[in-house]
Amino acid sequence: QVQLVEFGGGSVEAGGSLRLSCVASSRTTRGRCMGWFRQAPGKEREVVAQSDARGTRYSESVEGRFTISKDNDKNTLYLQMNSLKPEDTGTYFCAAERRTECSGFTDYWGQGTQVTVSL
Repeated sequence: QVQLVEFGGGSVEAGGSLRLSCVASSRTTRGRCMGWFRQAPGKEREVVAQSDARGTRYSESVEGRFTISKDNDKNTLYLQMNSLKPEDTGTYFCAAERRTECSGFTDYWGQGTQVTVSL
């Protein structure tokens, strides 16, 4: 069973930065699709960024502001979030698939961490 635990959420003013971390079970980050999703109140969960064998991809709303990265030695996935906006507010979830390329079918979820951006 793969376990994912997120850290790093919090409250920040617009324009600020946060870095989320997702610590995974041993070797989980190696050679598989991993990503970050978020869910705002009253909205559906949406993909923010993904990393797999093909590279990295971002949603249009965060392109140029967020960066996804992995440290395989630490079994950790990161999301560096810069120039945060109030619309970035939500619960952020770490996600992983069993596949080397993301298919859109998430196999494992973290418990989520709250990010709140105020004006």
